[in-house]
Amino acid sequence: MTAATTINGYLGGALKLRQPSKGYRAGVDPVLLAAFVPAKTDQSVLELGCGVGTAMLCLGRRVPGLQLTGLELQADYGALAVENAERNKILARVVIGDLAKLPDDLRQQTFTHVIANPPYFDRVSGTASQDVGREKSIGQRTPLSIWVDVAARRLAPKGFASFIHRAERLPDLLAALNDRLGSIEVLPLQPRTDRQSSLVLVRARKNGRAAFRLHAPVIMHDGVSHMADQESYTPRIRAILRDGASLNTLP
Repeated sequence: MTAATTINGYLGGALKLRQPSKGYRAGVDPVLLAAFVPAKTDQSVLELGCGVGTAMLCLGRRVPGLQLTGLELQADYGALAVENAERNKILARVVIGDLAKLPDDLRQQTFTHVIANPPYFDRVSGTASQDVGREKSIGQRTPLSIWVDVAARRLAPKGFASFIHRAERLPDLLAALNDRLGSIEVLPLQPRTDRQSSLVLVRARKNGRAAFRLHAPVIMHDGVSHMADQESYTPRIRAILRDGASLNTLP
């Protein structure tokens, strides 16, 4: 990659990731997604749209011995994901390709977990970012139904698919999951006690038959408003972002 990059610390500095200094830069969302995945050592994980590898490498740092694979459309971001895996001494394979035209070798594999942080904004009605890399990361051009279809097809029996998305897109995500995956769970992420949930974490299981579960919201920040120029994460969120704690809601 010829564009300027920075190296940023995640999980309290336990993970060092190189990413573009401009364009799409990973925030807390992929870290929260990784914390939501109920992965165990020796299981396999496929991340759709892995970017620079934030979610899968956060997961790999929390759970040792995972077989990690990332699929990324943009070759420059994929190259950074490879570099980041090597930098952090986490074994991971990165495949460059379009999930709508899945590479042949991935079509032959199944995984215990498929995870994704799909682009949040529907470009049918929205305005595109001027930065090409950022736009491809946040502007949805591949329908959610395809993201879910690919996840469902690549899951092993009883495997889990985990997503993070904007709360207003939850109906679209649930509609895409309908008749494809079961045992659906939704965990709302609420910025503060007096605010509406802005993000949702959604998990579903292949061949799952459990009843739908809507969990109590997880509050992201202390207080009813941002009072000072300092971190205000709740202890639970701070433990995830700084210590790599799990946000696992399974029994």
